[in-house]
Amino acid sequence: MKCEETEDNYRCKKCRDMTFIIDDGIATPCECRALREAEDILKKSGIGREFRNKRFDNFDFSRSMATMKGYKNAMDYENEFLDIENSRCNSIMFLGQVGSGKTHLSMAICNELMDRGVSIIYMGYRDAITSIKQNMLDSVYYNKVMNRYKNARVLFVDDLFKGKITDSDINIMFELINHRYFNNLPVIISSECGVDRLLGIDEALGSRLVEMSKGRIVELRGRDLNYRMYE
Repeated sequence: MKCEETEDNYRCKKCRDMTFIIDDGIATPCECRALREAEDILKKSGIGREFRNKRFDNFDFSRSMATMKGYKNAMDYENEFLDIENSRCNSIMFLGQVGSGKTHLSMAICNELMDRGVSIIYMGYRDAITSIKQNMLDSVYYNKVMNRYKNARVLFVDDLFKGKITDSDINIMFELINHRYFNNLPVIISSECGVDRLLGIDEALGSRLVEMSKGRIVELRGRDLNYRMYE
């Protein structure tokens, strides 16, 4: 026997989960629509809910001038994003040591942008590159994963070039960054590598990232910046 649907089956009783309300043949967005879109963006992002608390208002920028500058750069980037999104210089990089706040600032940008309806895809570099290399012979898997990263509206690469780096790692990342470079698709990068190190790993890849992030390369270095040492 088929169960009849009741009001209790719907998350939103006003629109019955259609996210719009039809009145006299005219469809208008329901007030729940923005929330559903935000939930969908978060679900597709690959960002765990534990990172949703990484915000500008709980970032400690008082440790040094470097952290204060990083905080300001991150906030400026988020505020200006829609104006610069389609330009060549539409990205930002946070470079520095472990515990300096690179991921927090990157996540703060991502969370604010997602709240504004901008879709983000998270790429945890070490896990992602390992998975891609393990499945390189599976062309369907490889193309599906790479296209997800290549064509995301905004891509956040966390801990770029963390650990031992192989030629395969470089080739995969060059394919990815090169595509985004030529299509003016923004990236947010966190990495322990400095600019010279990125250029030394692969000059073509590194120079593209430097150009994409021109004016928004934030260096966070110095042992006093490692908040994990003092908490």
